[in-house]
Amino acid sequence: MLSVTGLCKSFGGKPALHDISFHVEKGEIHGLLGHNGAGKSTTLGIILGMVEPDRGEALVGGVSVQKDHSGALRQVGAIFESPAFYEYLSGWDNLKILAGYSGSFDAKAAREVIARVGLSDRIRDKVGHYSHGMRQRLALAQALLPEPQVLLLDEPTDGLDPEGIKWFRDFILDLRKERGMTVLFNSHLLAEVEQMCDRVTILYKGRLVHRGDLASLQGEAVVYEVDLEPWEGACRLFELNGVKVVGPGRITLPPELEAPILVAALVGVGIRVSSFAPVRRSLEDLYLEITDRHSKEQAQPFIPSA
Repeated sequence: MLSVTGLCKSFGGKPALHDISFHVEKGEIHGLLGHNGAGKSTTLGIILGMVEPDRGEALVGGVSVQKDHSGALRQVGAIFESPAFYEYLSGWDNLKILAGYSGSFDAKAAREVIARVGLSDRIRDKVGHYSHGMRQRLALAQALLPEPQVLLLDEPTDGLDPEGIKWFRDFILDLRKERGMTVLFNSHLLAEVEQMCDRVTILYKGRLVHRGDLASLQGEAVVYEVDLEPWEGACRLFELNGVKVVGPGRITLPPELEAPILVAALVGVGIRVSSFAPVRRSLEDLYLEITDRHSKEQAQPFIPSA
């Protein structure tokens, strides 16, 4: 439904994106992750036709944003950067004006969207009196008014309280369930991404360092959290059996070694085993592992392709 191919972009000679390619399937919720300056907003800006790439192309529903801007973006709704509204006008009047920029305003459809985002009681109030959460709901209503096939969201939960974040998560999941909505969003709240997304793309200093589903990111190796004494003696046994220490009190086992066999071997040589249990690494753990690895690997300067 949405794809980017070979995106490259520099600003003032400083590379921002280097050969970025990924795709988002119809009905998929896809997370675009990365630290500040990784290239997330630049990528979304290119997809929305607000940033012109040096090279590469973005397609929405098979239509090129760069070659047929209006045709591609007719399928897209977006919250990009900080939503801007006329503070002295009501939420209703803001929607009328903003919808008019790209087409006609359908009052009936607007009332339905407003009810869906929970703003019916306040839509006639001036936006200057809205809370941050209400502004985000108004921005979401604006993005949904064109009845898009694809929703692009740039840090949509930034500044929301836990209740607002949960409301947003449930809202997006319901949209996908009811309408088959395709969603691409970036967020620094990795716990939310983990609960919502089918797949993720991770950028690091303008380069793509991972793309795939969360299961592939998790990997096949099970990590065990262990409490053992003496640790030095356990490490000698680990070395003999191909066990890897992957962090403080954390190990992975080779495929041929079962956990009960290792525990029995540890006890057999006098190691006291207080706990030995598998742990599920969070998306945050995995993200930090990936970005740390690429930080160490990037010994050469970042030079864009000619």
